Amino acid sequence: MTTLTASLPARAAPPARLRRLADDVGMSVILSAWLAVLITLVDGRAEELYQQLVYAICIGVVGMLVLDSVRLSFWDDPVRRRRLMLPFLALLVVSAPPIHYAGCLLGSLLLGLDGPLLPAYPNRIQVQMMLLTLLGLSATFLLVANRERMQRIQAERGEARARAEAVERQALQAQLRLLQAQIEPHMLFNTLANLQGLIAIDPARATTMLDQLIQYLRATLGATRAETVALAEEFSAIEAYLGLMTVRMGARLAYRCRLPEALRRARVPAMLLQPLVENAVLHGLEPKVEGGEVRVEASVRDGRLEILVADTGLGLDSLGPKGNGIGIATTRERLRALYGEHATLELVPAAPQGTLARLTLPLAAA
Repeated sequence: MTTLTASLPARAAPPARLRRLADDVGMSVILSAWLAVLITLVDGRAEELYQQLVYAICIGVVGMLVLDSVRLSFWDDPVRRRRLMLPFLALLVVSAPPIHYAGCLLGSLLLGLDGPLLPAYPNRIQVQMMLLTLLGLSATFLLVANRERMQRIQAERGEARARAEAVERQALQAQLRLLQAQIEPHMLFNTLANLQGLIAIDPARATTMLDQLIQYLRATLGATRAETVALAEEFSAIEAYLGLMTVRMGARLAYRCRLPEALRRARVPAMLLQPLVENAVLHGLEPKVEGGEVRVEASVRDGRLEILVADTGLGLDSLGPKGNGIGIATTRERLRALYGEHATLELVPAAPQGTLARLTLPLAAA
């Protein structure tokens, strides 16, 4: 019994079937009213429009209730639908006379008129009306069937679109993790190379740098595996990185980080700022004899999150091709993958000197 039940095709639940029947009856009313107006225009007797409307709507409603009830009992089953299509069309033809007669009786009852007499039914005019009833029911049936077919197609397209979006999200997450993974070795290799050089010439300073590196890794290890982090965590990672660079550059490097309290819980992609700050230090300040300052600030402008990374280094003219290296290019790719056209990254000259990286993206609260 369980196997037999499981193998039966799913049908619409009775409430859903009733809703579909009500929708189809409503469409029949509209089409019947249109036919009544057409008949009145052809006959040229405008004074009979009201009666024509009542009769046409009654015939259409009766026909739809009869035929649509039969249709909905098998229409959701594709196998039965194909097998019973010809019998259903035959039913449509055979039922046209009784549907017309029942509709006329109902209309006469509503109008307070005498209904058609069965012994004298049908006469020539009534035969013409029966043919018109058959055409009207067929047209309504085709409209209903085509509407439900379009609804099924739209539902299938919606499901296919949802599956495609799910696959796209998975691919996007894989792409973002790959892009993010490119950032981490880039920074670590530079630091380890400098640490290797300091071990030979300044062991004490190398030890301090190693301690700072450990603090940096402790601050960023969790963030590098997350998709988004609070902006406060991102600023903490930046401060740890700048502390590490201060050990290497000494008094030549100064930095300021300003994060308003209201933005501490704003969500941003993990490790988003680190390549911008690294670009400012390595390409802007480190080659400069006297060094300089890095300033990182966050604010809200026109309802969007704006983050500035400014340095007083050599500026864009002196950066050369390295100024738009892997860190900046990867950041742009991440923004494009995450936000499309809704996020931007600009590199412009800072005043009075240096480079300004302006990052603008949607403001997402925690």
